Amino acid sequence: MSEGAKHHSAAKDKEEFVNFFPQIVRDLLENELHIPELTDAVTRLKRVIEYNAVGGKYNRGLTVVAAIRELAKPDQPDPKAFRIALVVGWCIELLQAFFLIADDIMDSSVTRRGRPCWYRQEGIGLDAVNDAFLVESSVYQLLRRHCRDQPYYMNLLELFLQSSYQTELGQTLDLFQINLNSFTEERYKAIVKHKTAYYSFYLPVAAAMYMAGIDSEGEHANAKAILLEMGEFFQIQDDFLDNFGDPQVTGKIGTDIQDNKCSWLVVQSLKRASPEQRKILEENYGQKDPEKINRVKALYEEQDLKAVYKNYEENSYQQIVGLIAQHAVHLPSRIFLDLADKIYKRQK
Repeated sequence: MSEGAKHHSAAKDKEEFVNFFPQIVRDLLENELHIPELTDAVTRLKRVIEYNAVGGKYNRGLTVVAAIRELAKPDQPDPKAFRIALVVGWCIELLQAFFLIADDIMDSSVTRRGRPCWYRQEGIGLDAVNDAFLVESSVYQLLRRHCRDQPYYMNLLELFLQSSYQTELGQTLDLFQINLNSFTEERYKAIVKHKTAYYSFYLPVAAAMYMAGIDSEGEHANAKAILLEMGEFFQIQDDFLDNFGDPQVTGKIGTDIQDNKCSWLVVQSLKRASPEQRKILEENYGQKDPEKINRVKALYEEQDLKAVYKNYEENSYQQIVGLIAQHAVHLPSRIFLDLADKIYKRQK
């Protein structure tokens, strides 16, 4: 397929995916568990989902669709299989929305996708905690409605539950950072592997594999070897953009410094810091004072962490390409190469 044809196909899939969202909302509102006395609660669910599940890049959901197309070749997926792929893709986007609602509360974030975070909406506040639970539960209502008669239903359920557990373990590690001595590369890799890589990269591809009848542990291990590395690459990009990205482009204002996060940038800064520079971090990192935040930002510039990141980005991308060549022997390499190209040099 030519680059032009590939781009057209991806654009068409995205259009179909976005246009399918109203059906997702209808499915959730028409759940057989909903009785008249729950009308107010269901109306709230609709409002929460329509605010939090849209407006992103949809990369996770679209990966399910793209992977199903590749795994179905030379035959294209039948209409029912494609429709289920859209549903499963939206389930991952809803899982993402659940994580983001909760994460924004924990990080006291201000904006998300160019709009105020959900909990900052008038009249919402910490009621957003229950809203996050509602969104999470809706995932399993959709899977039950559309997949329970499929042979891969149990595998999908276990995959979603395991991915959520991995993500929540990673978030726990991310929350309990006490001082700079714990900000090691080993700790950082553990956080991003569990907090980001599993649900953002392995989950959508693994879901498509199960739907295509690929359930061998060996093939899933091969996919995981590639995708967890890709997830680490993605999170390091996120950490870089948190500080160096343009909020007008990224849609959010970075808070890693004041939130005392074990981010890739602070880990790299500590590796390179002189005793004087380490003292700057000790005195300023994890503080809400704008002057202290700017002092850390100035140190990052002084250490030229932009150049460090650019070097990492190139080396990591080549490593991912090598992993694809090594592990995608019986799986279509295009699934992984397209995913790598989508995130390489991203700005948001």
